[in-house]
Amino acid sequence: MARIREFDMDQAVERAMDLFWRRGYAETSLQDLLKELSIGSGSFYAAFGSKEQLYIRSLDRYISLQGTDLETTLDEAAGIRFAVRKVLTSMIEADLADPTRGCLVVNTATECGDQPSAADRVNTAIRQVESSLAGALERAQARGEISPEKNPGELARFLTTFIQGIRIVGGARVGSEFMEDALSTAMRVLD
Repeated sequence: MARIREFDMDQAVERAMDLFWRRGYAETSLQDLLKELSIGSGSFYAAFGSKEQLYIRSLDRYISLQGTDLETTLDEAAGIRFAVRKVLTSMIEADLADPTRGCLVVNTATECGDQPSAADRVNTAIRQVESSLAGALERAQARGEISPEKNPGELARFLTTFIQGIRIVGGARVGSEFMEDALSTAMRVLD
């Protein structure tokens, strides 16, 4: 008779995500995962298959959470400029508060970008951000908040690239003044 799983899979993925996010893929050993999840190796392999498969599940979870947060902010904010500023400011503040953590997608791109499954997830995450921004910018343009001469797709690609850049630069501890100057310049693309 098969044993009943004695742990919550979603909670385990969440905890693994946090560990990978803090330490990185290479610096997180199987033993670290077993300790963090409080499970044995047999249960680990039965539930997740491998460290890489758990990493991908953790990355998928992170991308889903970040995507939901982005969509919520873009949908609920009063005006596109306020929404974009809020999105960018929250990322800057997170990086300034904990510059060693950064963004799991950016961390994955730099650490595991040569692994096809990881590279696919990074590409998906970047395209998801671009799509969310493009949709919000198109709606804002229809409301008259953005000039009809602006191309929402191009603006979305620029802002997506800017987001990835601030996530990297934020880890370099450049300081809030540097980041605020960059943010102010980026916001002018919406004028």
